[in-house]
Amino acid sequence: MATAVIPAAGTGGSATATPVAPRVEAGLRADVSHHGHVSLWGDRLGVWLRSENRGPADLGDATVRLRFSEPFSAPRGLPPGCLRGGSRALLCGTGALAADGQERRTAFDLRLAGRPAEVVVRIDTVWNGGAVDRNPQNNVHEVLAPSTGDAYVF
Repeated sequence: MATAVIPAAGTGGSATATPVAPRVEAGLRADVSHHGHVSLWGDRLGVWLRSENRGPADLGDATVRLRFSEPFSAPRGLPPGCLRGGSRALLCGTGALAADGQERRTAFDLRLAGRPAEVVVRIDTVWNGGAVDRNPQNNVHEVLAPSTGDAYVF
């Protein structure tokens, strides 16, 4: 959040810091959703993610966060637009998401620090350009993936 310094009235120039939310185009609404599946086998975790926007407004970009109950080793290469958010998180820009347009697909093949019996993966949108999302339930997921190699859908 940006911080602006606004002089207090009648204080002879003293100022206080007041948080100011960034301006957003009035009425901008979008429905970002994330779906896909997670698979755990041995020390490998695969995540296949589809991000889309059901509108009504187009979005220039959005950021999806993936958090893991187990730490992962430094990946050999992350998909374009993705970065680590610590030892247990990834942040990925979706790129432009047109209203009712083509989805953005992203795949991850992560090597975990150990060989857990299960992993919990949490997926959510942390930024959508300031748009109002009247259906945030379809972009927040929590998936339990036992180490079976099976796909667990979200």
